[in-house]
Amino acid sequence: MRNIWKPFQSLYFAALMMLIGSGLLSTYLALRLAADHVDSLWVGALMAANYFGLAVGGKVGHRLIGRVGHIRAYATCAGIVGAAVLGHGLTSWLPVWVGLRMIVGLGMMCQYMVIESWLNEQAEAKHRGAVFSGYMIASYLGLVLGQLILVVHPQLGPELLMLVAMCFALCLVPVAMTRRIHPAPLRPAPMEPKFFIKRVPQSLSTVLGSGLIVGSFYGLAPLYASSQGMTTEQIGLFMGCCIFAGLLVQWPLGWLSDRYDRAVLIRSVAVGLALASAPLAFLPSVPLEALFGIGFVISLLQFCLYPLAVAFSNDHVESERRVSLTAMLLVTYGVGACIGPLAAGVLMKVLGAQMLYAFFAFFALVLVWRIRPKAVTGLHQVQDAPLGHVAMPAAGSPLSAALDPRVDEQTVQEVMQAPVAAEDTEDDQKSEPVAEAQAQDEVSKSV
Repeated sequence: MRNIWKPFQSLYFAALMMLIGSGLLSTYLALRLAADHVDSLWVGALMAANYFGLAVGGKVGHRLIGRVGHIRAYATCAGIVGAAVLGHGLTSWLPVWVGLRMIVGLGMMCQYMVIESWLNEQAEAKHRGAVFSGYMIASYLGLVLGQLILVVHPQLGPELLMLVAMCFALCLVPVAMTRRIHPAPLRPAPMEPKFFIKRVPQSLSTVLGSGLIVGSFYGLAPLYASSQGMTTEQIGLFMGCCIFAGLLVQWPLGWLSDRYDRAVLIRSVAVGLALASAPLAFLPSVPLEALFGIGFVISLLQFCLYPLAVAFSNDHVESERRVSLTAMLLVTYGVGACIGPLAAGVLMKVLGAQMLYAFFAFFALVLVWRIRPKAVTGLHQVQDAPLGHVAMPAAGSPLSAALDPRVDEQTVQEVMQAPVAAEDTEDDQKSEPVAEAQAQDEVSKSV
């Protein structure tokens, strides 16, 4: 495994620094607003804006990479994200913060796309699962380390914003210093929403529920922890502990997913999530030790939903449609992650901070009602189902499908065709007269 990961160390480091900065920024902003006694609705709006930027960034990223190439696109976005982060320290007007969070999300999606297309270009087909797992570990580890910075530096001053900007500056170094050629640009995958809604409705419901829950967790769990009287250091430990649970659960989840019915597993996880969230939903005050323990269990379960839904949907979609499927799943997740923090923020503002976990319990019960294993006919199940489970982070770009070993190599090569060939031809035709004119000028000057 170590030999497989070695060629990708620079890209893993870039992802690590990005996620350290992103994880720290999300928690810092939530705690900063909590310290200023700002409504939880604004905290939810900031996280919703971030996910909206991620969703929009997929379209922008394709065009930007196609026009200027991977390294320039990555450097541009890293600079913009760093500037947007520092912009939070120049003003305290919340509508501006919402706009800045959207810019951060948009820029990060473009950076995801560059890293993932580079990983795909360099990964051998037989090692895609291992390469993807290394990327997943770097992503989760970055989020955890971002929370632990609050333990070392609990003061909520502008120094933390500088540290976040520094992380986005450092994530630029390994990509800018690479000697490798640019990977081929990727064509945006067709969405085909009607087809997938009809073919894999239960998977899409699970992904939407996962987005609602996980998006609300990242944005509003620090606010809930603050309402329980935790210090900044304790909140950092609590968030780091919960996110680390998401990393730990991926391997036992893969073992279970490859051996048991995935629809049954999704429903069982949803039942467990509803039961685990109930104490925090109904109790206004919880002892610190119990809060850490229950929060860890809840996170173990909530971070299972998205990977299980992806594996379940891949079992019922042909290989040539799996890139489109992943794009559809990520958009669905993004929609949920935009709506979730806003809805949960309203509930917390009106009914109290414990409504965050009531929100989790409610949508977990919706999934229990929605996911019906007996309704799975198996009519469209692929021949080699169940396909191998792949551990993956919920965050990623629409290009992450190309890294998925469940997508055959031929499909990956088709997706690797550049979408801008026609535009490049047109640009070349336009540039020919200009080049001829410049050449004539040079000749006349020499004469």
